[in-house]
Amino acid sequence: MRITVFRKLMAGEFGQVRAEMIARDHVLSSLGGRTADEALEVGTGAKEVWAAVCDAFEIPENRR
Repeated sequence: MRITVFRKLMAGEFGQVRAEMIARDHVLSSLGGRTADEALEVGTGAKEVWAAVCDAFEIPENRR
């Protein structure tokens, strides 16, 4: 998954402004205590980051 796809999925799920806020500010323990943006910056795959966000926010399987 490309980062652009990740950003589109985030915006589709949370709305553009909230998606940016979550990616920047919400720390995810499953990503080693990093935010989504920090995880992407250190090279974590966008698909892994999206899965972590989905788990943290209990996004249903049909929207993952």
